[in-house]
Amino acid sequence: MLHVSTNISYFYVILNFKTTNMNRFKLFFIATFLFNMLIMAQQTDPVSVVQEQLDAYNSVDLERFMEVFGEKIELYVLGNPNPVAKGKEQVKGIYKKLFDESPDLHSVVINRTLIGNKVIDYERISGRKGSDDTVDLVMIYEVKDGKIIKAYSIR
Repeated sequence: MLHVSTNISYFYVILNFKTTNMNRFKLFFIATFLFNMLIMAQQTDPVSVVQEQLDAYNSVDLERFMEVFGEKIELYVLGNPNPVAKGKEQVKGIYKKLFDESPDLHSVVINRTLIGNKVIDYERISGRKGSDDTVDLVMIYEVKDGKIIKAYSIR
């Protein structure tokens, strides 16, 4: 039986639950299930996936960076119908070179928007290939099943 009482700004929920072993097992099972669902939702949420990619990018950590991409990842420059890179190996080759040439690489998100499974980031990048200049660009990431499957850049 569930009783809910309100005290100004606090909510008290009291479970009137008999403490049998079976009820303890049920509570443990339900709590474990809900906890796992919460963790899975956070790991596959498009914003969380893109944030993990950005954190790995800023750490110049190629292996961690590549973990968020789907096997058939496609990179595009908006306006070009052909992908710049297709598949994890091609993407890894591009970013390995960039990371090797850019030990101080860093991106700051100026604005982020979520529309369905697409994350749109307006980013400011510094430290690219040892340059002191900053580059502003928009990235559109399409996320499916917790992986980035397409990315479009606009410069």
